[in-house]
Amino acid sequence: MTSRRTAVVLVLGAIVSVQVGAAFAKSLFGRVEPTSLAWLRLVAAAVVLLVVVRPRLTGRSMRDWAVVAAYALALVGMNWAIYQSIARIPLGLAVTIEFLGPLTVAVATSRGWREVLLALLAGTGVALLGLSPTQVDWIGVGYALLAGAGWGGYIVVGPVLGRSWRGVDGLAVATGMGAVALTVPALLASGTAMLDPYVIGLGAAVGLLSSVVPYSLELQALRTLPRRVFSILMSLEPAVAAAAALLLLGEHLHLVDLAAMACVIAASIGITRTTAAQQG
Repeated sequence: MTSRRTAVVLVLGAIVSVQVGAAFAKSLFGRVEPTSLAWLRLVAAAVVLLVVVRPRLTGRSMRDWAVVAAYALALVGMNWAIYQSIARIPLGLAVTIEFLGPLTVAVATSRGWREVLLALLAGTGVALLGLSPTQVDWIGVGYALLAGAGWGGYIVVGPVLGRSWRGVDGLAVATGMGAVALTVPALLASGTAMLDPYVIGLGAAVGLLSSVVPYSLELQALRTLPRRVFSILMSLEPAVAAAAALLLLGEHLHLVDLAAMACVIAASIGITRTTAAQQG
């Protein structure tokens, strides 16, 4: 049995893995387009998951396939949009804005006025970006919001998928579907650059770091760790993204950017704690 302390370490490891993978992905954008790298990430994850999980495909109802297709759509949208975003704005800011997706889902399913105030706090954080001395690319901000919408859909459809598909079968199938859907756009976007062994190798590494490794660690941690604690730890994603970008990409954020990030993180932690108290 995984201890509580070990479970916390596993979740933190998953967060670091995701954001290091995102930083590596951004370092490749000079060689290939974001769409192509999102595809490489999905392909690498799909190959590992489909080989290891070997999901059962026969005997599935139309509803099962509709649910997994909706999950695949959210998964592809989230991955594609966040790569489009970090190609234009700093990684830490992109993840901060993307976090509005799960925050919106939490507020929409809440039952109190505190969540509304916390949502306003998160909105204040995003509004602060308009005061940043950093030149904000609003197209990049838009893509981050789109990624957040995908993340929100991912959260909403996830429980339904879990009831229709055993274990991680649904995730494996959805990842494979996503990889197939992006194949033509990815190849058209980067052409022969996709044949570069360096791009293929690092793209595969991004897939492992951003999908396979973190999901495996989170799955192990959730066997012991309460979901409330898990959600609070996940609220650290924007800060870890900023740290990874600073260390690996040399991306520096201004105090206003850090204040915006702090608002979103505080709102996320507050909503998680309030929701847990309501359910308790």
